[in-house]
Amino acid sequence: MKSQKSEQEVIELSKEKWRWMSERKIDTLAALFHQEAVFVHMGATMSRSQELDVIKSGAIRYKDVNIEETSVRIIGTTAILLNKIRLVAVVDDNEVTNPFVVTEVYVQQDGTWKLGSLSFT
Repeated sequence: MKSQKSEQEVIELSKEKWRWMSERKIDTLAALFHQEAVFVHMGATMSRSQELDVIKSGAIRYKDVNIEETSVRIIGTTAILLNKIRLVAVVDDNEVTNPFVVTEVYVQQDGTWKLGSLSFT
């Protein structure tokens, strides 16, 4: 089934994205993030370049992401992934652990999934 295959592909891509964020693989993330992507953190909304700068500079260091639940819905060429996570990150030199539901929206562009939005709630 194409739908299940696509869902699994998006789930795996999301897992890889968390690893790339923790390893600060800026070039890989830049290829994944759509040019018009938007990122919503607690108290801040960032553009693609701002998000990449935050990861590159280490202002937010993603240390560990424990994914507790995942679901995906595919609507045409758009995938909406919900992750219930427990995130360990270093923000302004303080290690913090927070539970989040993260909404990731992926769009298919030339047969490739691109991250269009990532929102922490």
